[in-house]
Parts: sequence; C-alpha cells; structure tokens
Amino acid sequence: MIRKLNDSFNVISDNLIKLRKAKHLSQADVANDLNLLGINIHKNDISKIEANTRAVKDYELYGFAKVLGVSILDLLDGIEERLEKGEK
Repeated sequence: MIRKLNDSFNVISDNLIKLRKAKHLSQADVANDLNLLGINIHKNDISKIEANTRAVKDYELYGFAKVLGVSILDLLDGIEERLEKGEK
C-alpha cells in the first residue's frame, strides 16, 4: 500500500512542472531522456507524477534532476514550508 503525506503522493509535482517548462521540455522529452539514462518511465508516468497521483522513486528523483540540469534540492524546494503548514 502506498501511503500519502497530506494527501500527496509526492512533493515534487509543482517544481517538476515549473522546471520542465522552464527548459521547454515536454513530458515525452523528459521520458525519452530518462530512458536514455536507463530509467524506464513513460510520459504517462510523468503526467501522473505532475498531477500528484503517483509516487516518485529515489532513482527517478535523481534522473529528473539530471535531465533538467538542476539539483535534487531544486526539485524539493519549498518542502519544509509545505510540510510545516500541512499543505499538499
């Protein structure tokens, strides 16, 4: 059973959307780049992650950071405030 935190399956959805769009990448582009890194993921999985209906595996988090050219901390930006306020 997958557990949720404050009704969220992950904490990177908003940042992932923002960073992906800032790089002018589609979900399919990101999925293709992740697959080249050996991370098997479909664009539909990225859509679910961004919609916050799917959890993110640790190696996927690393892959997102690598593909987007950011640090893992950039993907986690704002998590402390969200958790302290009990937000999604």
